[in-house]
Amino acid sequence: MKKNNNIFSSSFMEKNRKKINELYAKTANTSFPIAFIPILWFLIFFIIPLFIIFKISFSESVFGIPPYTDVFVWGKDHLIKICINFHNYFVLFKDSYYKTAFFNSILLSTFSTILCLVMGYIMAYGIFQMKIQYRNTVLLLVSMSLWISFLVRIYAWMNLLSPNGLLNSMLLGLGIVNSPIKFLGNYYVVCMGMVFCYLPFMILPIYASMTKIDRSCIEAAIDLAANQFRTFSEVTIPLTKHGIIAGCVLVFTTTMGEFVIPELLGSPSTITMGRILWIEFFNNIDFPMACALSVVFVMFVIFPVYYLQKGTGKELEITQ
Repeated sequence: MKKNNNIFSSSFMEKNRKKINELYAKTANTSFPIAFIPILWFLIFFIIPLFIIFKISFSESVFGIPPYTDVFVWGKDHLIKICINFHNYFVLFKDSYYKTAFFNSILLSTFSTILCLVMGYIMAYGIFQMKIQYRNTVLLLVSMSLWISFLVRIYAWMNLLSPNGLLNSMLLGLGIVNSPIKFLGNYYVVCMGMVFCYLPFMILPIYASMTKIDRSCIEAAIDLAANQFRTFSEVTIPLTKHGIIAGCVLVFTTTMGEFVIPELLGSPSTITMGRILWIEFFNNIDFPMACALSVVFVMFVIFPVYYLQKGTGKELEITQ
């Protein structure tokens, strides 16, 4: 029966090979317009705006509309003159004010990512170990925080930690402290707010990678007399490496440019890249300097992400 089935399938393929090739050619021709849509979207909403920002970063700040000079000027001799100004980048790399903001943003993003990784991995592993009927409920609870407005969640922390907030009222009522404690206005609270807001972005990718783990690998490690810690460290964590990388990239890149959390939970002394961009754009009306900051920030974020994705792509090709 198996030989007959093989003969039938091979003869069927030979008879319908032309139809299959025609169908494949049609799908190949229609796949290009479908693939062109996200490319066009990426070009319009990322590449072109990034090019405009890059062009403005080489201009000079002036009083007027727009508040910057043109880089490409049409001269009297009917030739285009290119007026490039590198002063914004020189100030950016020399002024300690911008260096401090950049360093603070890196520190906040790094610590927030590490805390999100530790807490998120524990939570994702706990969800993974649950029974299947309870997993969806817990994942729904994790994602419910994303349904609430970002500002509402930050204002909730402000009301909780303010001098007249719930935490200080409880401490004063219990007689633990004699005067309200100033919780707001420091980097620790800003880091805590970032962890609270971006923790789901770490949990979900790690959990998704855990669901792809072959249970037989864990069982094989146990059969080879590996204890729980060794199985977790040498089997589970390496198999979820891609989820860890995805979660770290999501958290780090979003917290690097965060503006709302340092503005509301921090103080004027908590200087970050997001706050300086806001100040340069809307307070100082210095568009060239703000665009130079944006270009440096985007370059700093894009290259590590690109090399991480390139490395993970090579590993996937090797495993396949």
